[in-house]
Amino acid sequence: MRNFIGLIHKDADSDFGVSFPDLPGIITAGTSLDDARAMAEEALALHIEGLIEDGEAIPEPSALEDVMADPDNRSGVAILVSVKTDQPKAIRVNVTLPEDVLNQIDKYAQAHGFTRSGLLAQAAKKLMTETA
Repeated sequence: MRNFIGLIHKDADSDFGVSFPDLPGIITAGTSLDDARAMAEEALALHIEGLIEDGEAIPEPSALEDVMADPDNRSGVAILVSVKTDQPKAIRVNVTLPEDVLNQIDKYAQAHGFTRSGLLAQAAKKLMTETA
């Protein structure tokens, strides 16, 4: 099982954000450290699965020393995030939304460290657990 280095960032008025220096397209967040770690594992798994589906190469994880040698990474706290191979398969779907709603989703996702897909999945899960 591969492990990638995730960097946790926390501003005073924000959730715990997680980014991956080896995979710059992945950014996620959680309201607590445990939530941020869980979201990081899920985001990493979905991203890796997407790379595989698209026939793209999965990069080799960098060494901690190499990641932390970059001054831009020194403000984050490094964690190891395992690639979970037992995650449910991510399925690409086509969803039709009003343009203004999609713009609001994208703005919210970007402001809070989510991908569009990650935000929609988390919102759906939350809604389903609240109304169950």
